[in-house]
Amino acid sequence: MLNIILFGPPGSGKGTQSKLLQKKFDFIHLSTGDVCREEIKKATPEGLEAKRLIDGGNFFPDKLAYRIVEKFLDFHNQAKGFVYDGMPRHEGQIPVFADMLAKRNSSVDIVVELKVEEEELIQRLLKRGETSGRPDDSGREVIEKRLRIYDNVTAPIAVQYQKEGVYHSVDAMGTTEEVLERISLLIESELSVKPVYAEMQ
Repeated sequence: MLNIILFGPPGSGKGTQSKLLQKKFDFIHLSTGDVCREEIKKATPEGLEAKRLIDGGNFFPDKLAYRIVEKFLDFHNQAKGFVYDGMPRHEGQIPVFADMLAKRNSSVDIVVELKVEEEELIQRLLKRGETSGRPDDSGREVIEKRLRIYDNVTAPIAVQYQKEGVYHSVDAMGTTEEVLERISLLIESELSVKPVYAEMQ
């Protein structure tokens, strides 16, 4: 099983690239937000707990999110690989994430950070906001605040994964196909040195 973490600032194309990688390599795209919303929709015990917290105006706790993700991983324990979109979200989650994988005799194989110039990110999000109706894409000031949060909270995870030798920075400027090709080269390189993965392709 190959474990790929894909992260980057809002507007960098994480969701789009995750879905394309899922299709190209037959991996599973694990979006933390999507998985948690699905539990709420199904009214599972975890979903009901999550709904109660959200309805009460509380933050979604890391511990609950990981319980839901672990449940998802166990259900898909025969998967060829996972593309994690939105996890880990900050440095404090890294050891928890590592333990979660270790319990399943697995570990992080590739960490990809999508790099995009800030003005390009702003323009992408403003354009998306014209059709998405999302309040967090509604104006430059709101978008810039989101980017600062990313810089302060999520971007620092790169340091730890650099130390572990699994971090890669990818230029996410250009067409969707060009960016996909850059990420794919990293994955194919990893597959080539891990025969067990290559045989599963």
